Amino acid sequence: MAVTLEARLDVRLSRQHKELIQEAADLTGQSLTDFAVSTLTETARHIVQQNSMTVLSNRDRDVFLALLDADDPPNEALRKAAKRFRKRHA
Repeated sequence: MAVTLEARLDVRLSRQHKELIQEAADLTGQSLTDFAVSTLTETARHIVQQNSMTVLSNRDRDVFLALLDADDPPNEALRKAAKRFRKRHA
């Protein structure tokens, strides 16, 4: 599948940074552009993934799991919320 390259990213950086990035690209056998794009994309995906997860402490995880395992019947507010959900997403 061919990728259409339609966006551009211009970056100004010091000569030392460019030389370091070029050396890393050479070591990986990639062009400077391919190295920069792959590294930026990988880092961006990692940051987005890290910021889209909720991490619970051990205590909070245990409380959450205990609530899921509880046999308590749903209260009125929960029944109303479920009814609204079904109405909107039916």
